[in-house]
Amino acid sequence: MSEQTQQREADAGRRVVVVGAGMAGVQTAVALRERGFTGTVTLIGAEPHQPYDRPPLSKAVLLGTAEGSAFDVDFEALGVEVRLGCEALGVRPDAHVLVTSAGPVPYDVLVIATGAEPLRLPGAEGVPGVHLLRTLDDAERLRPVLARQHDIVVVGAGWIGAEFATAAREAGCAVTVVEAAGRPLAGALPAEVAAPMTAWYADAGARLRTHARVERVEPGHVVLDDGTRLPAGAVVVGIGARPATAWLAGSGIELGPYGEILADDRLRTSAPDVYAVGDCASFPSARYGERLLVHHWDNALQGPGTVAANIVGAGTGETADAYDPVPYFWSEQFGRFVQYAGHHGAADTLVWRGDPSGPAWTVCWLRDGRLTALLAVGRPRDLAQGRRLIEAGTAMDPALLADPARPLKAATV
Repeated sequence: MSEQTQQREADAGRRVVVVGAGMAGVQTAVALRERGFTGTVTLIGAEPHQPYDRPPLSKAVLLGTAEGSAFDVDFEALGVEVRLGCEALGVRPDAHVLVTSAGPVPYDVLVIATGAEPLRLPGAEGVPGVHLLRTLDDAERLRPVLARQHDIVVVGAGWIGAEFATAAREAGCAVTVVEAAGRPLAGALPAEVAAPMTAWYADAGARLRTHARVERVEPGHVVLDDGTRLPAGAVVVGIGARPATAWLAGSGIELGPYGEILADDRLRTSAPDVYAVGDCASFPSARYGERLLVHHWDNALQGPGTVAANIVGAGTGETADAYDPVPYFWSEQFGRFVQYAGHHGAADTLVWRGDPSGPAWTVCWLRDGRLTALLAVGRPRDLAQGRRLIEAGTAMDPALLADPARPLKAATV
């Protein structure tokens, strides 16, 4: 019996249900077909829209230079059934049933790819003019706000806050960014790395207020805890996200401290025949010696290959390699292209490449002489070379690494 025949027989009648129609869910469905899976594949999405990509929402869609960002995937040709406007409400792993707003959906294999949901500003729910930016509908609601050039207050100076502030300034809005911490990107970068980014706001004509907490939101104003009243025709909240897993309560699927699904190194959950991929799941990294929860697009792009390989391999007795990527993400803010690869810890040694007051510079992190992560501002070649060096675990010379004129790949021991 040929390998292909064996696989077809193993797949015959197997039902894979993928819940979540974002990048991770769509790529899982595509990867299953690319790997020759011949069973049924059903993709379930809570939103009524055709599955779409999220990064353009804070850029082209928001500014009106693109009408949407639907994935260029022919689901009918792939033999993938897509059910939209169908919300996942629960899972009964013992019965192999997904509970949805449209009724029960039986499965042989379930893939959870429900992503993350934005944190809401306490006390601001229901106040007119308060917005999130996570979905296509969010972007569509914000587009006319930018067009009217309102005074806008952005709560949170993280990645999404900076990207929205960038778009709002491009649209001609007056922008004030309010951040509770003492610097932008406080949860992602150490103080000395984030410090140069503070000037980016003023350079772009945006006002950044750090050590500032929102006391309350009133129609037309944001009131800070020191009594300051900021005019606000609109308020955009970007204070972080959490895995969208509340619907799994009572399922028995093991969750972590942030509500993330605790997947293993093959992205299997604690429930039989249930996988988790993308923003909703953490995984153990042998590379970094800890469990990683990665809320970035590239993780949602890469993880589905491991899931699909394991689902297909389950029928033939094969096991996919462990999922242990070098995390990667990028951001465009205030005219700068910012890229990050890897994962750094507080004890890692920090090495600068270039002047952070200039337009292009890089920061590298080393552990035991090996590159663990790097942040590249306007230096895409550093990022590309550094990512490969992290993957290879190559030993680096810190003195050579600090020379911005020397290619990263030429700074090895």
